[in-house]
Amino acid sequence: MNVRHHNFSVVTEILLLGFQRSQNLNLFIFLLLLIIYSVTVCGNLLIILVVSYSRSLHSPMYFLLTQLSLSDILLSTTIIPNTLRVVLYEGSFVSFIGCLIQFYCFAGTIALECLLLTMMSYDRYQAICNPLHYNSVMDLKLCVKAILLFWLIALVVVLIFALTIGHLDFCGPNIIDHFYCDLDPILELSCSDTFIVKIEDIILIIPLAISPFTIIMVSYVYIITTILRIPSVTGRQKTFSTCSSHLTVVSVFYLSLFIIYLFPSQGGVKKILSLFYTILTPLFNPMIYSLSNRDIKQALKKLLVIKTSVF
Repeated sequence: MNVRHHNFSVVTEILLLGFQRSQNLNLFIFLLLLIIYSVTVCGNLLIILVVSYSRSLHSPMYFLLTQLSLSDILLSTTIIPNTLRVVLYEGSFVSFIGCLIQFYCFAGTIALECLLLTMMSYDRYQAICNPLHYNSVMDLKLCVKAILLFWLIALVVVLIFALTIGHLDFCGPNIIDHFYCDLDPILELSCSDTFIVKIEDIILIIPLAISPFTIIMVSYVYIITTILRIPSVTGRQKTFSTCSSHLTVVSVFYLSLFIIYLFPSQGGVKKILSLFYTILTPLFNPMIYSLSNRDIKQALKKLLVIKTSVF
């Protein structure tokens, strides 16, 4: 919907088209997304529950994992419920303010995940490269302070960016060929000069995505170098297993993120790539950690035994 204001139209509603080229598959896509969302929320909640109930997992590494699971739940909840409505009705209107709010929540959660993965890599660096001083460097108080700081950085910085976008003029059209409100589709609707916003976007990507990725890569250079110095093959395998889950999650998350933003595609390819890191990555993360982490599997078995014996 467009409203006339000072001789030009102001966009008040935006039409999300979703997957218009797959109309015959909409019911299948709806059911698939519903299942993915249910499994994602349950899987990540299970990780949080297992870590909370198992005293052996009350360590910085697993506390950070619970925060990653919480972030994955928030990311999925920001994207999938509205996408279900878009798919079900073969396109759906959302208010312009609602579109900005979705972008804000989405971008804030992505920034938070980047910072969390960086802290997790620092934890693994200290555990493997500096084991004698690990307990004095890494503790739960430090992790809690870091998490609060990450939330503050992600939410405040992205809020300022979203407010900048909100001050642009949007005078039509009001159609986004996507299943959620991402930055580029929103800017394409603006009739203002978006140069400053794009520059601000690049500036924000450096501390919120590029710098964290660089820190992670440097950490793993030191980690791999330290692991290669271990004389026994068994020792190297055991040590590497403590960070293999995190390395897998980082690889999947950043690979899909960089493909989207460094090599932008159009149309259906863009949607498929967006599906991967907004919907599938939060689904895979708890699976990666639960299937490859022996401590979590043992804690989960104990929790299931306790619950079974109670009932």
